[in-house]
Amino acid sequence: MQRFDKRESDQLREIKITLGANRYAEGSALVEFGHTKVMCNASVDTNVPKWLQGQEKGWVTAEYGMLPRSTHDRMRRDKTSTGGRSLEISRLIARSLRSCVDLYKMKDVAITVDCDVLQADGGTRTAAITGGFVALAQALNYLHSKKEITDFPLLNFVSAISVGIFEGTPLLDLCYQEDCEAETDSNFVINDQKGLVEVQGTAEEGFFTRDQLNQMLDLAFKGCEQLHDLQKKALQDLNITSLMGR
Repeated sequence: MQRFDKRESDQLREIKITLGANRYAEGSALVEFGHTKVMCNASVDTNVPKWLQGQEKGWVTAEYGMLPRSTHDRMRRDKTSTGGRSLEISRLIARSLRSCVDLYKMKDVAITVDCDVLQADGGTRTAAITGGFVALAQALNYLHSKKEITDFPLLNFVSAISVGIFEGTPLLDLCYQEDCEAETDSNFVINDQKGLVEVQGTAEEGFFTRDQLNQMLDLAFKGCEQLHDLQKKALQDLNITSLMGR
């Protein structure tokens, strides 16, 4: 089959990661998965949530939202982060980012990663996780350089990618048209130690087989490996991997 944008079934869209897209945030990245563009900002707070105080650990959380004209038609501005899809995706991003950090090395420090979709063409949550990690790594580097944390807390790189089954064929990194018409739509969060952090998969109609799941996993691992390479390239001037002891 031929894809809408003429990619191969195992080919990512063009991926761009631009560091320092926000001059004010301790960490920031504009991430582009094809026509999908997400602005990720990591903000440092020296106070952890009240329920964590006294536990000798820090915290990482996230908020996700879409700008009104990030889609084909103007959508109403999301004035709260307490409902529906935005909350579910915010929690997914936060869980994914916490998976790669030793919170006990972030005593009394909280980082919030805001992921704002500027333009949506499928895969906004996976782009947000991939770019959110880059923003988080910069914020941790900032804290380490200021000696506000002693031991660098980053454990792994983490990224995410969508995989679906469209017209019976497993496809990597779905664009909007493929996402809308896919028989199966899945998202995979994977770290650079080949560890699965989270798997979300739904058969939109009917079911998918164990063999198809294995094919989707193979594509997801291949895609995330490429994303990790791009993250490392984007962060190379900060020597993040050496701070991680690698």
